[in-house]
Amino acid sequence: MSGYILLGSAIILEIFSTSMMKASVGFTKLIPSIIFVIGMGISFYTLSQALTTIPLSIAYAIWSGVGTAITALVSVLIWKEQLNIYTVAGIALIIIGVVILNLRNQ
Repeated sequence: MSGYILLGSAIILEIFSTSMMKASVGFTKLIPSIIFVIGMGISFYTLSQALTTIPLSIAYAIWSGVGTAITALVSVLIWKEQLNIYTVAGIALIIIGVVILNLRNQ
């Protein structure tokens, strides 16, 4: 399986798991808490498999950057959190950083 497919799977699992952390209400709800722990475990495992073909600096930058950016959007769309100029600027800077890291390794 392609490293980038594994990386994409790790990102999706991380985003879903992070939403379950929010749904767990501080780990006071059992099912979302369990889903969070299992989901993050599988996400890290999948990320580790992606690292067999993708350099660490690239894979981790993409995993954390895309995960952070999409999680911020999920927080606005699903959890009805506020979107402000700082959130938008932060997401833009993350995307710019990931692009720069990828250009360095071309």
